[in-house]
Amino acid sequence: MLLAVLTVALVVTAVVVEDRVFARGREPRPRESLVWAAGWLSLALAVGAGLFVVGDRGSAYTTVYALERALSLDNLFLFLLLLGYFGVPQAQRARVLAFGILAAIVLRGLAIVAGVALLDALEQLIYVFGAGLLVVAYRSLVGGNTKANAAQGRLTRAVARVVPISDGFRGSRLVVRERGGWYATPLLLTLVAILAADIAFAVDSIPASFAVTRDWTAIWLANAFALLGMRSLIALVEDLVRRFRYIEKTIALVIAFAGAKILLAPLIELSDAVTVAVIAALFVAGVGASLVADRLDPPSSRERGQRRPPRCPPLTEFS
Repeated sequence: MLLAVLTVALVVTAVVVEDRVFARGREPRPRESLVWAAGWLSLALAVGAGLFVVGDRGSAYTTVYALERALSLDNLFLFLLLLGYFGVPQAQRARVLAFGILAAIVLRGLAIVAGVALLDALEQLIYVFGAGLLVVAYRSLVGGNTKANAAQGRLTRAVARVVPISDGFRGSRLVVRERGGWYATPLLLTLVAILAADIAFAVDSIPASFAVTRDWTAIWLANAFALLGMRSLIALVEDLVRRFRYIEKTIALVIAFAGAKILLAPLIELSDAVTVAVIAALFVAGVGASLVADRLDPPSSRERGQRRPPRCPPLTEFS
């Protein structure tokens, strides 16, 4: 119980510190983002080392963290797309991301606990999760993944039906009272869109974590630290996706690997070390293939700028 309380306190403190200190009210510099991203990675690994010392969760936590961090690249780039599309001012991006990350950590915790309870009640459900991951991977490989865009579109439209939208941002406020009524600001729509996108991606990533362990505390802690530091990574992700053309396909292969690991578990048992090694090998192969492809078929600057995930619906559709 004490470990759980300390863990929650650490996560909340980390979010508050980043919100107060990191590039407050301005656009972060690339070097600054890199330093913070390295700091978050070091903290996450230090937590894993601590879990190795105090119990037997260290291996499961570290493996799930590696998996979740790999799968978060699509998530990060979509967050960046949403911030730009809704036109969130730089001064307000830190606040909406802090709210979004905290809410995502809570929602993922609830989903993880519910998932573990379902698996304890019905063991065979794990194979449904595995098959679902293979379907998601196949769709991502052959046609791209627009599920997150559809999910955030539905939720933002739902908000717009309940509360009218103001004609612009009102600082860091999510709702305002004007002209005798309550209005949602575009910042609230952005927050809802970010949460919807994270939920859509969590439907894939959390079952993938079940391929490693059923320990909900290890899964939640790994998810929390994978979400922490997203602000510092966002500034780096856009260039990463533009530079390496096969990153999105690589993420789909990681999802497929997690699904196959679940389905083949009765026949093949892979250790946590092997799982991390396979994930790392897939990313090395994806980056290498991207570099080779760019050398054989150099993309023009225009083609690099067009290398984007599908755009979210226009803000005017929510009015």
